[in-house]
Amino acid sequence: MTAIALKSLRRAFGSFVAVKDIDLTIEDGKFVVLLGPSGCGKTTTLRMIAGLEMPSAGQILLDSADVTYVRPRDRDIAMVFQLFALYPHMTVRENLAFPLENERLKRAEIERRIADTTAMLRIDHLLNSRTGGLSGGDRQRVALGRAIVRQPKAFLMDEPLGTLDAEFRELMCIELRKLHNRLRTTTVFVTHDQDEAMALADHIVVMKDGEIQQSDTPEGIYTFPATMFVANFIGRPPMNFLTVEGAVQAGATDVQVAGQAVKIPTLRGSAARAVIGIRPSQLRVSDTGTLAGKIVAAEFFGSHQIATLTTDAGTVKVETDRNARLTPGQTLRLRLETERIVLFDAESEKLLASDTSLARAFGGYHG
Repeated sequence: MTAIALKSLRRAFGSFVAVKDIDLTIEDGKFVVLLGPSGCGKTTTLRMIAGLEMPSAGQILLDSADVTYVRPRDRDIAMVFQLFALYPHMTVRENLAFPLENERLKRAEIERRIADTTAMLRIDHLLNSRTGGLSGGDRQRVALGRAIVRQPKAFLMDEPLGTLDAEFRELMCIELRKLHNRLRTTTVFVTHDQDEAMALADHIVVMKDGEIQQSDTPEGIYTFPATMFVANFIGRPPMNFLTVEGAVQAGATDVQVAGQAVKIPTLRGSAARAVIGIRPSQLRVSDTGTLAGKIVAAEFFGSHQIATLTTDAGTVKVETDRNARLTPGQTLRLRLETERIVLFDAESEKLLASDTSLARAFGGYHG
């Protein structure tokens, strides 16, 4: 296992800066996911850690050793690619043995590692099959096996589940998490899929335009997103945004939304313009609710429904009971759960500190 530290890491391609002076520490034995839309810099960051891209500036440390310009083969890191990168003319056994033979390990050690790895991944029955004829799921297991068999200091994975169908991708998420729990090898995993990130990660790093927007646990990112981008990117459906009327001051305990007073956690910041953020699951349909809206659409998901409403504060989505009768044009009143509300500065789009967000930062929030 190993810790990975990125210090002021930068990668420019001419005038375009793909990664903008990021700082990040990946703790020993953690499963960390780099998450963001296409072009956000997550894969470039991963490739720099692997040594496949040279940084324009900054440092990469593995267990405190500077490996910024060390060759990939000398970093003792294994990488799993989206398109498997297997030798299709070789058998599974030959694919797994290849990197170990290059290390000039003894045949008995090679066979022991192959046996342990294939049993762990449940592909021992495929040892004599050529990888070119395997299904996508089996090839993904072989690709993982070729990384695991090396027993590296860290695993780097670049959207390894991207080519799999939805059902098998969900299964592989479970298998990957079980594998990590067993091996406890430091893992950096790149994806644009929030479901993969939330299912796999000990820690999520959300990126946008080459910068880190937030680095936190899945719960922390979901509950207290650092920016409106993170709030909108994480969550299905994403967080609702409601326009606040007038400025907000430090110490405020309520704000005006669509002409109604809405209770909020005590603010520790201020803003000339602010926006309330609240998840659809944290809105409640109530006859005494402060926010009224008309239904424009309702989606049935089996365990619940999602209603889309137009209100004077903007369009919102609310999670309702699966048996609720929802019809277009129907008016609902909504109650906002005070302890679940977050506020953003409308100009910077950053989270405004409040009693609840500060309590979480210091370990006192359990909402």
